[in-house]
Amino acid sequence: MAPRRSLSHIDAGNRPQMVDVGAKPVTRRTAHAVAIVELPPALAGLLEMGEIAMPKGPVFQSAILAGIMGAKRTSELIPLCHPLPIDDCKVEIVARAPRPDGSMEVEIHCRARAEARTGVEMEALTGASVAALTLYDMGKAATHGIVIREIRLLEKTGGKRDHRAP
Repeated sequence: MAPRRSLSHIDAGNRPQMVDVGAKPVTRRTAHAVAIVELPPALAGLLEMGEIAMPKGPVFQSAILAGIMGAKRTSELIPLCHPLPIDDCKVEIVARAPRPDGSMEVEIHCRARAEARTGVEMEALTGASVAALTLYDMGKAATHGIVIREIRLLEKTGGKRDHRAP
């Protein structure tokens, strides 16, 4: 049996705790997360020139703004996250070519950067998640068949351990 690794957000009494990062050095931190969203034919067919226009407004542009806002508010949404002064946050939405059945895959990339004592991976993951949820919310007028398939960290730098997804 492998030894049990400790979780930094759980204390010795098995209670949640915020990690003390006060002694860590301030370094440049970056993170890149992606959300994969499947659009069924009913919604994918509305895509024109890289955007879906719906009664609530342009879907991708709204999702980009929501993703940035979500990244900025991560510490309010995830209980033990430290509030970070985000220096930069970019959300990009890339629609893949339609499949033969008319459906398509959309990638939502969120990249965040900060000079801080702790990483910005939660901000990047939250930004990608909120953008994907916004795409769902705005697209559900056309179909509820939208699937948020995957949200994952692709890369983080600047801490004790860098990470790059395989």
